[in-house]
Amino acid sequence: MNPFINLGIRHDIVNAITDLGYETPTPIQEQSIPVLLSGSNDFVGLAQTGTGKTAAFGLPILELIDLSKNQPQALILCPTRELCLQITSDIKRYAKYLDNVQAVAVYGGANISDQLRQIKRGVQIVVATPGRMLDIIGRNAVDFSGVKYLVLDEADEMLNMGFQEDIDNILSTTPSDKRTWLFSATMPAEVRRISKKYMTNPFELTMGKENSGNVNIDHEYYIVRARDKYAAFKRIVDFNPQIFGIVFCRTKLETQEIAESLIKDGYNADALHGDLSQQQRDKVMKRYRERSLQLLIATDVAARGIDVNDVTHVINYSLPDELENYTHRSGRTARAGKSGVSISIINSKEQGKIKQMERVVGKKFTKVEVPNGFDVCEKQLFALLKRVQDVQVNDDQIGQYVPRIMAEFEELTKEDVIKRFASLEFNRFLDYYKNAPDLNADAAFDDSRGSSRGDRFSRDDARGNYTRFFINLGSVDDFTRGDMLGFICDNSRIGGKTIGKIDLKGVYTFFEVENDAAANVIENFKEIDFKGRKVRVEVAGDREGGDSSRSRSKGPRSGGSRERSGGFKDFSGKRRDGGGGRSDRNDGNRRRR
Repeated sequence: MNPFINLGIRHDIVNAITDLGYETPTPIQEQSIPVLLSGSNDFVGLAQTGTGKTAAFGLPILELIDLSKNQPQALILCPTRELCLQITSDIKRYAKYLDNVQAVAVYGGANISDQLRQIKRGVQIVVATPGRMLDIIGRNAVDFSGVKYLVLDEADEMLNMGFQEDIDNILSTTPSDKRTWLFSATMPAEVRRISKKYMTNPFELTMGKENSGNVNIDHEYYIVRARDKYAAFKRIVDFNPQIFGIVFCRTKLETQEIAESLIKDGYNADALHGDLSQQQRDKVMKRYRERSLQLLIATDVAARGIDVNDVTHVINYSLPDELENYTHRSGRTARAGKSGVSISIINSKEQGKIKQMERVVGKKFTKVEVPNGFDVCEKQLFALLKRVQDVQVNDDQIGQYVPRIMAEFEELTKEDVIKRFASLEFNRFLDYYKNAPDLNADAAFDDSRGSSRGDRFSRDDARGNYTRFFINLGSVDDFTRGDMLGFICDNSRIGGKTIGKIDLKGVYTFFEVENDAAANVIENFKEIDFKGRKVRVEVAGDREGGDSSRSRSKGPRSGGSRERSGGFKDFSGKRRDGGGGRSDRNDGNRRRR
């Protein structure tokens, strides 16, 4: 039985949300739905974007309205047209098995006559952006005297966008005895004033620490020189081959310039900003939802209300002017209980803002080194091999060609075929990152421990306190840094606090452990296997990569002498550090898939 039944939701609605894959209520749904179904309280709900707030208020509305009356009984105000359309679509899907549920989306940029006709035909639920709703009220085209439930969704964003006066005017047309439900990711003073002005003794529910960020998001930052920001950004993208992300810029001009530069460089990217027409916005968002775009470059205003599943990364190409906006930006990833990464690319003067943002979201940010060319090439190679392993083979269609294919390759050994196949895709990255510079800036003082590079676990700081180890497992074995941390702790029988920096590579990893616990690591890893393979852990010593803060600026990687995965070496024995400045944009030999 679906647990939503236990919250008081009727079978017809539960059947519809079961079809949508809603099997277990999220925390905000579990705690808010019973309160809202009582219909006796105003309500304030604080929860991060992507935690299921639409269902938290949408399901109770469908339970409480009178479906026999075709007049507005619920008004939902939200900041953007994208969110307006999303909420309306969700409510219609929740009502799949109900009769006579009428919901209309009212937003700017679309034909107002069509929206007026829908209202005139009769609706119970109006979902609207404040500006367009005020236009319709001004035409005396809607009667809100029967409104029993008013929802202010993403209230903090509406106020940030300057809708305070519009909201006041709209609410003045609704009955004084209605129930007001306010949902917000943060609780700035302006939102608190609205709750005091329009609500009576509201029931307040806070999921997590007030104004805090989603716990499933890892926050990282890179320190680069201003002139290297674009090149570093591309290298970070290349180091994450499966990235599906949103990139935030400060201005519309910057958004357009970055998008155009990426497109010229062969990336699947496009811009979303306020100068686009509604038709252009819809086209961009359609491509992004269909994953025809890998990167969506957006301003804060344009991205508000975007609800796209499985966004893996949010990249702050420019930090937001208002630090609370960082919470909204990062909330575009790690939705519906999934994990994600929020990345900020900064210069050394902006490190103070990182500290401020840490206080806003309540989490420690991790300083990460911009990967060098060798690391990027290695990551791309094994991502390619992973795609080969995962590809679905249509035996019926390709079977007829197999004899001819085998004949073409009969003069080649298996190793030759593998090498040539991998090189088709891989050589582009080798050529692109050949002899490119280190993009990490020498950051100013950044940490209470006094690290000159702003990295708590840099070699300079950790030399006397930590032992650096090599382990023959990496990201190709489906490890994240969190997974590796757990793997080391479980098998070494040491606590996580004793572990320093974890430098995850493709087929291996370097990690640091406090000197007092180093013997435990060596002893307890002697007989450990991973998926039938012997796990090898060694003190890194002078092994290449052992000095994480310095190895990127030195010569050839001695690691290239170790043959791994079919003789994969260092791609000619030279240092492959990646990506120069903007002058490298027109490389015609390189394209993204």
